[in-house]
Amino acid sequence: MHVRLPRRRPRVRSVLAAARGLALCGLIASHAAAVEHDPEFATPSRLAAGSLLLDVDRAGDRLVAVGEWGHVLLSDDDGATWRQAREVPTRMTLTEVSFGDARHGWAVGHDAVVIHSSDGGETWQRQFAAPEDEATLLSVWFADARRGIAVGAFGLLLETRDGGQTWSRRSLADSGEDEPHLNHIFAGPEGTIFIAAEFGWVFRSRDGGESWQRLQLDYEGSMWGGRALDDGAILVFGMRGHAFRSEDLGETFVEVPTGTDQSLQASATLPGGEVVMVGLGGVVARSRDGGRSFESAVESDRRGVAAVAPGADSELLLFGERGVKRRSASGELLDSAMAEPPAEEAALETQ
Repeated sequence: MHVRLPRRRPRVRSVLAAARGLALCGLIASHAAAVEHDPEFATPSRLAAGSLLLDVDRAGDRLVAVGEWGHVLLSDDDGATWRQAREVPTRMTLTEVSFGDARHGWAVGHDAVVIHSSDGGETWQRQFAAPEDEATLLSVWFADARRGIAVGAFGLLLETRDGGQTWSRRSLADSGEDEPHLNHIFAGPEGTIFIAAEFGWVFRSRDGGESWQRLQLDYEGSMWGGRALDDGAILVFGMRGHAFRSEDLGETFVEVPTGTDQSLQASATLPGGEVVMVGLGGVVARSRDGGRSFESAVESDRRGVAAVAPGADSELLLFGERGVKRRSASGELLDSAMAEPPAEEAALETQ
């Protein structure tokens, strides 16, 4: 049985609780409510690397992670140590970050906020926000430095053709239909773009986002994420451990065994081709056959994992309720690094 969110916008901005997994909801809902109209910059904190982190991407050799309170964390040593970005013009929860190259990146989150960096994540500028809409952006993707798409709850889809200087809205729903939650946008092979959505829907574009086709999986639950695999296949995954693989650009999907009934949130491909998915309850599912089957294990603390990335020396970096954790190639839990605030602002440190 799958869960469909109510078709009204909640007064407290806790949409992400459902769109990134119900078990991650408590901190997000309360913190978003506390600062929903706060225009100030994110506050430096030595505990930022241990707070809720929801996504990570690479800006060249640098890792950039985002999470609650507008936290943006940077690591230049593959996750061994972290520091906060100097200027982040929001305290809203940031849900996803995407860099097209080593310098230019975008992050999105609550209040439909969009922020942009042109210096590898060191500083950020706000490009868009719509607090009056009680809207949440959940995912962002850019084809190049000018053309980008951000998607979110209740069918929210924003497009830009000028690097985020202006954004326009559009709808993927047919007339009279509910607006589906659009959970994750990602690039596929041969110029395709995919959006993992609720109701077992996956949207596909073959023309750079000009038009979209709705694909129906053999499952009506929400898909939280997806990625293109090294062999040209597509993997989408979501509620109750369901995952589907397509070898024909989404024309057909085959369900793959994941070894878990926990909802799956995010994925990564490691050096060597191993595919990893992570999710609620601390689940970590790994595939050594190109995403055709997975074996699952569970983190001992059973805390939700929202994102995953490869670190140095075959280390695995896990991001979620407990911030960032490092596991060695043998599975040993390494010491988690704490984030250092900018030196000139260390005196402003808060909890």
